[in-house]
Amino acid sequence: MTNAAHPVDRGLPAGRLLLLGLQHMAIMYTGCIAVPLVIGSALHLDSASVALLVNADLFVAGLATLVQSVGIGRLFGVRLPVVAGATFTVVNPMILIAAQYGLTAVYGAMIASGVFGLLIARPFAALIRFFPPLVSGTLLLVIGISLLGPGTAMIGGHDTGDPSYGDPANLGLAFGVIALVVLFTRVLRGFLGQIGPLVALVAGVLIAIPLGRAHFSGVGEASWFGLASPFHFGAPTFPVAAVVSMCVVMLVSFTETTADLIAVGEITGRPVTPADLSRGLATDGLSAIFGGFMNSFPDTAFAQNVGLVQMTGVRSRWVVATTGGMLVVMGLVPKIGAFIAAIPEPVVGGVAVVMFAMVAVVGVQTLKKVEFSGNHNGFVASVAIGVGLLPAFGLDRFGNSVFFQHFPAWLRTICGSPITVAAVLVFVLNLLFNHLGRRREGDLLP
Repeated sequence: MTNAAHPVDRGLPAGRLLLLGLQHMAIMYTGCIAVPLVIGSALHLDSASVALLVNADLFVAGLATLVQSVGIGRLFGVRLPVVAGATFTVVNPMILIAAQYGLTAVYGAMIASGVFGLLIARPFAALIRFFPPLVSGTLLLVIGISLLGPGTAMIGGHDTGDPSYGDPANLGLAFGVIALVVLFTRVLRGFLGQIGPLVALVAGVLIAIPLGRAHFSGVGEASWFGLASPFHFGAPTFPVAAVVSMCVVMLVSFTETTADLIAVGEITGRPVTPADLSRGLATDGLSAIFGGFMNSFPDTAFAQNVGLVQMTGVRSRWVVATTGGMLVVMGLVPKIGAFIAAIPEPVVGGVAVVMFAMVAVVGVQTLKKVEFSGNHNGFVASVAIGVGLLPAFGLDRFGNSVFFQHFPAWLRTICGSPITVAAVLVFVLNLLFNHLGRRREGDLLP
């Protein structure tokens, strides 16, 4: 580590690194393990296989986070405080591919999409000029709002038809944690203020124990060491339809990662260049290749951790590198992961909804840089936000988007996520109104 002038490169004392890194890890953990849990349940895998997916997921996410924050030469890593984790965009395509071709096709297609990602990372990064504040701000706003859905599920429950949904005890626990986040942020200063969300989370766990909401029995049952060998489910296969589907997922992931990296660059005061973006996107491709080998999932930048950087003002990438190291250890030591997993969801949800909302606020701040007079920028943002959020509100009782359920499977890959819909719309509409053809007299530059 170096003590360079820029806060992004500045090292911190070991104790602060550990606590701040733990805070990032606590914020992203539930979202990270949700992907293997959902896919494992949908494919009716046994508990041992699901546990294997979780361990592999944490291990690969940790490596991707380390690469993003530390970097590898001129090839990989944006070298900003970016936490990587399994993307929800992959859930539906993986389930559909596994149902039709088996898990070997899932991981074969993932490896192929990772190679595709490596090949297009630089050309895609060259499009950064087509991601002005209008595009990135709109996308960040949609990301933040759409993430409130999973945050709501953490607090109220995952089945609105369950009589216990919205249990007052769970809601009280979450709202209490939110109140503590507000209190600690207001009254604590310096380093304690920076770890306010972590302190609130720990306090929430302590409150949950006597209420019977925290159960740590699984910690004793978990093993001390475990990581599956490569291709645990068999040698990869490469059906063309599966490969194409996962390549579409990679493009969607690239769009989401681009918006997050641009936001982190603005928050930290180190704007992202095309070369930086290329290295960051290449890391997403690398994680898909490695995830395919290690029975894991493609990773993308986690928006909730972008919100945490904004909230705490801690810009050092070495904090996030510490988080990456913790995730690698958790992937190798299931007992540690089981302890973190025992934190009650309402406690994590209380902190998470604040982080998700911070992402939306970053989007609003980005949109403040846009000129809305004498042009169609307001119209572009309105259409992208309005149509993009439709899948976020058309949900079944379990919180799954069913708005486009009658569309063909390949199209649901694109339309099933509000982030994807908004990304496609705002990108295309910005090109249509601000780049293609001659502007009418009186129109302003974006």
